Amino acid sequence: MPPPTQPPSSPDDPEPSSVAREMDDEDLVEELLVTVNSARAFAEFRRTQRKECANLLRWLQLVLPLLEELRDAAPRLTDDAYRRLALLGRALAAARRLLRSCHDGSKIYLALESETVLAKFRSVYEKMHSALDGMPYAELAISDEVKEQVELMNAQLMRCKKRTDTQDMELSMDIMVILQNKEDERNADRAILERLAKKLELQTLAELRAETKAIKKIINERNGQQGDSTKQIIDLLNKFKEIAGVDEKNVLGDVSMPRSLDKCPSLMIPNDFLCPITLEIMTDPVIVASGQTYERRSIQKWLDSGERTCPKTRQPLAHLSLALNYALKNLILQWCEKNMVELQKREPEPAAEQDDKPKEDIPSLVEGLSSLHPDVQRKAVKKIRMLSKESPENRLLIADNGGIPALIGLLACPDKKVQENTVTSLLNLSIDDKNKLLITRGGAIPLIIEILRNGSPEAQENSAATLFSLSMLDENKAAIGSLGGLAPLVELLRNGSARGKKDAATAIFNLVLTQQNKARATQAGIVPALLRVIDDKGLGMVDEALSIFLLLSSHAACRAEIGTTAFVEKLVRLIKDGTPKNKECALSVLLELGTNSKPLLVHGLRFGLHEDLSKIAKNGTSRAQRKANSLIQLARKC
Repeated sequence: MPPPTQPPSSPDDPEPSSVAREMDDEDLVEELLVTVNSARAFAEFRRTQRKECANLLRWLQLVLPLLEELRDAAPRLTDDAYRRLALLGRALAAARRLLRSCHDGSKIYLALESETVLAKFRSVYEKMHSALDGMPYAELAISDEVKEQVELMNAQLMRCKKRTDTQDMELSMDIMVILQNKEDERNADRAILERLAKKLELQTLAELRAETKAIKKIINERNGQQGDSTKQIIDLLNKFKEIAGVDEKNVLGDVSMPRSLDKCPSLMIPNDFLCPITLEIMTDPVIVASGQTYERRSIQKWLDSGERTCPKTRQPLAHLSLALNYALKNLILQWCEKNMVELQKREPEPAAEQDDKPKEDIPSLVEGLSSLHPDVQRKAVKKIRMLSKESPENRLLIADNGGIPALIGLLACPDKKVQENTVTSLLNLSIDDKNKLLITRGGAIPLIIEILRNGSPEAQENSAATLFSLSMLDENKAAIGSLGGLAPLVELLRNGSARGKKDAATAIFNLVLTQQNKARATQAGIVPALLRVIDDKGLGMVDEALSIFLLLSSHAACRAEIGTTAFVEKLVRLIKDGTPKNKECALSVLLELGTNSKPLLVHGLRFGLHEDLSKIAKNGTSRAQRKANSLIQLARKC
C-alpha cells in the first residue's frame, strides 16, 4: 500500500475550508495502523538512545487503541478529522524512521550527534501533539476511555517538548578527550577508549563489523559532505578496532584487498577465504583452538598482545597452538589459479630480537618490592612499571602474585623516583576494573593524593591520571572527593605542566559528575583556576574548561560563584570569536546560566549577542544550532 500523500498544510497553518483527500478514509486509518505496528516491531536500540526510544514506543502503544476504534467504527471523516489524521501519519512515519535509525544506525554517529538525534525525538513529539491536539473525538465515535487515554498522552507529549537536555556528559567528555589525538597517549587514554567501547557496545568483532557497515551507509548518504564529522566517526572506529585487535581500517571499501586484486574489484571473493580480523584474502590460514581460521600473522599479533580469546567467538582458547588449514589453503590457491589472481606476496616479518635473559620472573619481582634493600626495591618497581604497560597478561600476573598490595606499600617511600614508578605502575594496572577495586580497597587513594600534593612533576601528573582512572567506578568518585583529592587536582590545574593540567582537568571533570564533588571543587578554587585555563590560549583547553563549567552550573552554590557579569562577557567573546567547538560549549554554559538567571542573559545581549546567535542558528554545529535557538527563544521571554 503506498504511503499517504501529505496534505499541503502544516500544523501551524490556518485550517483550510476543505482538504484534498488522496485516499479513502478506511485506507488512511489502515495506513496509520500499518505504520504504528511496523514501528513497534523494532525491539533493540542503541544504548545512547535506548531511553528515548522506549518513551516513543510507549506513546505509539497508547495511540494504537484510537486507531483500532477508528478502524472498527469506520466513521465518515470530516475535513478536520482527515487533516489531523494525515498529520498524525506524518508524525508516525517520522517516528518509524527515527526508531529504525536508533535500531541499526551507526553507534558512533548516534553518540557524536546525540543532541541532534534528541532534537529529532522532540520534533516527533511536537508533530504528534499538534495532530492530536483538538482531535474531534465526538465526530469520530471514540469511547470516553480511549479519549481520556489519548488526551493524557498528549499532555505528556507537551511536557516532553519542554524537557531540558539529557545529554550524557561523561560520554561527551570521553569522546572529546579521545578526539584530541594526544601525542603521547598513555594507558589512561586507553582506559577511556575501553570505557567508550564498552558503553557503545563496540568490543566484539561482530559489533565492529556491523558498525563498519553502518558507517559505510552514512558515508554514501553524505556523498562527500560533512567531511570533518565523517573523519571523526572513522577515527573513532579505527581506535575501537585497534584496542580490539582488529587490523582493518578501510572503511570505504568492502574488504581490504591486496594490490594484486585491485585490477579485478568486481571479483566476488568467497567469505571463507577472508581473514575475520583483517578482512583480507588469506595466504597462510591457520586454525586456533576454537576451530576458527585466521591469517597466521594476524592471529599471532592478536595473541602477542596478550589476548587469550578467539576474536570471532570471544571464547577462551584452551591452548595457543596454530595448525595450518591445508584444505582451505588449497581451495584458495585453486580459486586464485582459476580466476587468474596473483596472491599478494607479503614482506617477511622482521626477526624478533632475542633477549639473552629469560623472561622476567614476575613473582620474584613482586617479592622484590617488599625487600629491605632500597636498591632491590628501586630495580623491582622500575621493571614492574615497564611490564605492567606491555600487556594484559603481565598485568594479570602482577595482580595475581600480590603486586598491588606491595605497590601500595611503596607509595609512602620517601624516594621521589620510587614514588613515580610506583604510582605509574598502579596507573597501568588500573586499566582493569578488577584492579581498580583492589587498588581502592587496599587504601591507595590517600597515598596517591599525597604524591599528587608533594611528588615530582611526573609523579604528580601520573597521580592525577591514576585518580581519573580509578574514578571511572562511581563508588570511587565519592571516595576521592571525601578524601580531599579535589584540592590538589585544582592546584595542579593552576600551576602544573601542560600535561599535568590536562590530566587534572580530565580527572576533575569525572569527579564533578557527582553533586557533592561540585561543591568541593568550588571550595577548592576551581572557578578562578578554570578562568585562567580559558585565558591561556596556547594551552588549548578552552573546551575542557567550559565542559567543567557546564557541570558546575547545574549546582546552585557553584552557579552563584560562576554567574557573574564578567564571566558572561567572557562567554560572549568566545561565542563571537571562538572555534566552532568553543562556541558550542560557551552557548551551553550561557543557556544553563541564563535559564536560572534572566539578568545574566540580558547582560550578554547588550553586547550584540543576538546577531551572533542568529548566525550560529543557521551555520553552527548541530549542537550549537540547538543551543542558539534555545537562547533566542529565552531572550524573547526576557
